[in-house]
Amino acid sequence: MVSQQILKKYAQLAVCIGANVQKGQLLVINADVSSAYFVRLCVEEAYRAGAGQVEVRWNDETVTKLAYQHESTETLCQIPPWQIERTKNGIDRKCCFLYIESATPGLMADIDGDKLQAARTARETAMEPFEYYTMSNVGQWTIVAIPTLDWAKKVFPNDDDDTALEKLWNAVLMSVRVREDNDPVAEWHEHNKNLTHRSKVMNDFNFKSLHFKNEIGTDLTVELIPNHVWEGGCSPAKNGAVFNPNMPTEEIFTMPYKFGVNGRVYATKPLSYQGKMIDGFRLDFKDGKVVDFSAEKEEETLKNLIGFDEGSSYLGEVALIPYDSPISKSNILFLNTLFDENASCHLALGAAYPDNVKGGADLTREQLTALGSNYSKIHCDFMFGSPNMNIVGTTQDGKQITVFKDGNFVI
Repeated sequence: MVSQQILKKYAQLAVCIGANVQKGQLLVINADVSSAYFVRLCVEEAYRAGAGQVEVRWNDETVTKLAYQHESTETLCQIPPWQIERTKNGIDRKCCFLYIESATPGLMADIDGDKLQAARTARETAMEPFEYYTMSNVGQWTIVAIPTLDWAKKVFPNDDDDTALEKLWNAVLMSVRVREDNDPVAEWHEHNKNLTHRSKVMNDFNFKSLHFKNEIGTDLTVELIPNHVWEGGCSPAKNGAVFNPNMPTEEIFTMPYKFGVNGRVYATKPLSYQGKMIDGFRLDFKDGKVVDFSAEKEEETLKNLIGFDEGSSYLGEVALIPYDSPISKSNILFLNTLFDENASCHLALGAAYPDNVKGGADLTREQLTALGSNYSKIHCDFMFGSPNMNIVGTTQDGKQITVFKDGNFVI
């Protein structure tokens, strides 16, 4: 269905532009067993690029679900010391990470939410000492996706198996700019330039706040942290290697002031969280914190997300994406945040990225907190963009500038 040439192009893109593995560096690949054929190509490309070692960490989502169905919460919350040591070892060796996403949307719909929450809390707590490595871009990391039949049938339920899988492959390849007749590496370099330029425009305005409003009821003011930095596309790691954290990406994003978010926001796409699909939800904010919420589907899961820890009820990111971006114009609901967040303006509950404030990567957590940066063990994006979204920015001296009109940039 997908040619070997295309798969090799995609693998090269993921390894060399996404993770940008350096000569002699350890590349750690996290992937589901269903994508083994693609993982092998990535391993080959990594060694061709000069990787010193490639370590593949496998998972199997079906086995994982069986564990949640049959194991006790106590057992699921026991994080083996070898897993912690394995993570520490990779970071101590200054590795880079490649995450290959292929999860089936809604796979955990029938699993007890409290069990999922407890296990997630245990794992995030155990791995907390290492989260700085990717959140602060100390090392390179990237996420790409490989379609599976189960995922394809969720996105295209009315098509036969072959057609659904082909449609999803076509949509994924379109979003990452891989075609038979192009040079995706060159196209990504140009794409990164465009996102960098758009970030510069926003940085030059140095807005104090952004006011979001649309016809479905969103009326939200997001104050931005002082000395905030807009970023988009590629990022430099501490070792100087430039990498693309998300493939695809269409966003520019920055840091809200933790206590400066007020109003109501309505989600415009379902949110996949802990294997469940939250849909038809809205959040009310006061002084930065979610003070009320509702959801048509999986409200209890939304409650678990907001209540995960102290910081998960505050925002850590605000991202702008024009409605006329390629993924949005495809009119495909991927049911996967990696793609759906790049079709829509989005916000993130939870941790902020230190790089989104000047000098933030060199500050301690306590110093960042003092500035008004949010910290949480999680970072969860949800989509709220729409074709009638209007955004007005207020400058530091009180001037109002229209940033978005009818879903698209006008600056």
